[in-house]
Amino acid sequence: MKIEYIPHAADIKMKIEGSSMQDLFLTGLNGMNNILKKKFCDQIHRFYCRTRIEICSSDYTNLLVNCLSDILSLSRTEKVIYCRAQFLEFSEKNIVADIFGAPIDSFDQEIKEVAYIEAHIKKNQNDKWETNIVFDI
Repeated sequence: MKIEYIPHAADIKMKIEGSSMQDLFLTGLNGMNNILKKKFCDQIHRFYCRTRIEICSSDYTNLLVNCLSDILSLSRTEKVIYCRAQFLEFSEKNIVADIFGAPIDSFDQEIKEVAYIEAHIKKNQNDKWETNIVFDI
């Protein structure tokens, strides 16, 4: 699991890497959470909220962006940071997962949306999955 935050005009861009496709998705969730509330998930030992998400898309890249977008939307409406995901189904076009989180009072940083621009999942020279994710703030 690797996250690198890269300066980007008026947005936050992160480059993520994972040893498997599921690991890449979890890394993306972790990176987004650290933007919303720095180190919040590192301090949580008990999850009070559990929600099931079901996402369909045309490929892994769009599935990742849609997954993060759905979790971001839930975080904003429920005032919860979802720190963990348990995948019940995971394929190139479909995810069913239980996500677990804890309530928060406020976000450190508001994220308006997860952008599709620059997102393209591929294998890198280290045989890991990687992509860039841009968050509109």
